[in-house]
Amino acid sequence: MALEITQYLLSAQSPDPKTRTDAETILGQFRDQNLPGFLISLSIELSNDGKPAESRRLAGIILKNSLDAKEASRKDQLVQQWVAIEIFHKSQIKTSLLKTLGSSVREASHTAAQVVAKIASIEISRKEWPELVGSLLANMTQAESPASLKQATMECLGYVCEEITDEELVQDEVNAILTAVVQGMNVSELNHEVRLAATKALCSALDFARTNFNNEMERNYIMKVICEAASAKEADIRQAAFECLVSIASTYYAVLQPYMHKLFELTSNAVKGDEEPVALQAIEFWSSICDEEIEIQEEYAFGSPGDSTVPHSQFILKALPTLVPMLLETLLKQDEDYDQEDGIWNLAMAGGTCLCLAARTVGDAVVPLVMPFVEANISKTDWRSRDAATYAFGSILEGPSVEKLSPMVNAGLEFLLNAMKDENSHVKDTTAWTLSRIFELLHSPSSGFSVITPANLQRILAVLLESIKGAPHVAEKVCGAIYFLAQGYEDAGPSSSFLTPYIPDILSSLMSTADRTDGSDSKLRSSAYETLNEVVRCANLLETSHIISNLLTAVMSKLDQTLSLQILSLEDKEKQGDLQASLCGSLQVIIQKLSSVDDTKPIILQVADQIMVLFLKVFACHSSTVHEEAMLAIGALAYAVGSDFLKYMQEFYKYLETGLQNFEEYQVCAISVGVVGDICRALDDKILPFCDGIMTLLLKDLSSAELHRSVKPPIFACFGDIALAIGPHFEKYINYALPMMQSASEVCAQLDNSDEEMTDYCNQLRRSIFEAYSGILQGFKNSRAELMLPHATHLLQFIEFVAKDQQRDEAVTKAAIAVLGDLADALGSNIKPLFKDTKFCSDLLSECLQSDDEQLKETATWTQGMIGRALSVQG
Repeated sequence: MALEITQYLLSAQSPDPKTRTDAETILGQFRDQNLPGFLISLSIELSNDGKPAESRRLAGIILKNSLDAKEASRKDQLVQQWVAIEIFHKSQIKTSLLKTLGSSVREASHTAAQVVAKIASIEISRKEWPELVGSLLANMTQAESPASLKQATMECLGYVCEEITDEELVQDEVNAILTAVVQGMNVSELNHEVRLAATKALCSALDFARTNFNNEMERNYIMKVICEAASAKEADIRQAAFECLVSIASTYYAVLQPYMHKLFELTSNAVKGDEEPVALQAIEFWSSICDEEIEIQEEYAFGSPGDSTVPHSQFILKALPTLVPMLLETLLKQDEDYDQEDGIWNLAMAGGTCLCLAARTVGDAVVPLVMPFVEANISKTDWRSRDAATYAFGSILEGPSVEKLSPMVNAGLEFLLNAMKDENSHVKDTTAWTLSRIFELLHSPSSGFSVITPANLQRILAVLLESIKGAPHVAEKVCGAIYFLAQGYEDAGPSSSFLTPYIPDILSSLMSTADRTDGSDSKLRSSAYETLNEVVRCANLLETSHIISNLLTAVMSKLDQTLSLQILSLEDKEKQGDLQASLCGSLQVIIQKLSSVDDTKPIILQVADQIMVLFLKVFACHSSTVHEEAMLAIGALAYAVGSDFLKYMQEFYKYLETGLQNFEEYQVCAISVGVVGDICRALDDKILPFCDGIMTLLLKDLSSAELHRSVKPPIFACFGDIALAIGPHFEKYINYALPMMQSASEVCAQLDNSDEEMTDYCNQLRRSIFEAYSGILQGFKNSRAELMLPHATHLLQFIEFVAKDQQRDEAVTKAAIAVLGDLADALGSNIKPLFKDTKFCSDLLSECLQSDDEQLKETATWTQGMIGRALSVQG
């Protein structure tokens, strides 16, 4: 069944296009006509040490790509293809792969380890490869096994543990894996590569070790071996051991108390004197401890102390007097040649991040430990000292109380403003970041406290608008400072007027910054436009409408200019797209701002035709980045112009259609679905001529296995928007939409609630299904409500199922209680038979009526009234 494919694999890598294409065609035909034979041939190629490295490498790549893919629907397809292959043929492939683990060629054994794990991810959950773990462990226990086989086996065990869940192995198998791995890590293992592979494998296997970590004797032994590895003479083993400790910090926090003294000693030595990759992991250990303690504190804050299943050991508070000096020392290790725009993680950044987390963990207690360091270093001649002091100051601004922070921030603000003229660009960069932190965390006029006052605002803005002209990386941080300064004035009442006199200069500076060409990428431009948008969003509209109107004209002009840019390369095209996306984003914010009150809405209405023409021209440039932003802006324009948007629909519809069919760039598809909702609200039943086409595309989207699942909840909500807009005319779509909604509600019951990401998705799906039902019920209420009677029982069952789920979020609860009211309101006395055995309704209503959320209470009161009215009607 296997064929000799060496030459084809080599030819498929030929520099000659024809030779390469011909070989790829032959390999593709072989795969399509005889998949088992194709995979067997590849596995034999990979296993044969006599074959060329190039053909073996490609064979391994094709094998991996035949079993796994990033895209979910493609991955499912590959899994089904593998499952369909006869057991005999699969056994041949697996035997070849296990044999390859013993290859003397490292690249081949490494690839085989990955492919074995991919097969394991498919088969172990189906109980189809029960002998795998035993086969791998035998490689470790046989005396004649060479070190290379042990290394590849350890690597394979690690990959297998990454691919499968801890429920898929029985405890005996877990024990055997851990025994083999820990044995491979032991100091008695003389081969460096085996010990390294074992240490990495343990990191992957830790999730499986819960039972073992609950056993003190086993836990002590595992921790002893990890701590020994963290002191190994080889840096890569030390690094891998600290990676294990990072994982243990988050997974097994509750049992760490007996080991903390030793762990502090190990991490401290690593941070102070080890190679940077090792030191980074040592700091990451403490960051992970901070993350755990912050989470525990939040559980205590939002529930009773008994709600948390993990005790709060206060490791950070206990270690603080020695931990903080260690972290402060790392801030002095900034590299002079470090390019801030690279964003490469280094020791100083890791130390600062950990200090930020420690401040959030312990609050006020961190301040007296950090401020002496700040005061001692802030004025030194060495730039590293000034930079470290500023970084330390900025790192403790979140966590401590306003009462503790405000005196030192008020005292230090003028010093920081002067430091924006420091001769060193690193210091200026860090100072701008610290100012942005101050404005983000300690500038909130609406809550009654702000470090910014009418007396110092002019000085602050003068410094920022001068500093924004500096180096691109500094200018970007200054944009952040202006962003948070403006944000603080949102909903600030009379205080928002303080910013008004400065807005023209701020906007002018941001526009000039966005036009700069000295940045290494478009990051500065994006920051400038994001900041400009925030300034517009938070401005006092009545005082700045004329300024924002002028900005609208300027942004429209810039967008128009991008249409005539000379495009000579792909890079030119990308730059044009990025710029257009930023400008469309700004137009969206300006349109929303000016159309938010009746007095300024005419400004938008007067130029709506010109704006729409620009958007349509932008769509014609066919850039997905722009497509997203232009769609969002069109949604804002539709809201602003209302029913007048109808005149644009004929021309715009083809782009909307393209967006709804864009499965590949699914964010574009999701935004296009949202815009359908905006247009429905703008046009009401005037959207009817376009509904057949839109509904056909939406139903097709829901049926597609290719479309990313995140787009599907908005589609259901969109059904509700369409039904609400066209009312009784939605009847023609009922037999297509309702089965989809019912099917999706049943899918919700089968989703894995142990997975946090899946729980979030499930909540989105439920909410959107309820919103769809609400829109349809409201749309039919006055004329065709009886059409929903056959579907009412299913809806009530779905509400009951959701009501019993403790993992539903508040948005789902609101949507459920609202649709219950809509059902009673639309069907009236017809609901009486349905509400005979519905104790869950009264329980859900009771829960909502006792909520602290006023909006939820209000909705529940209305629903209670609707149900009461329907049940009291005679008939």
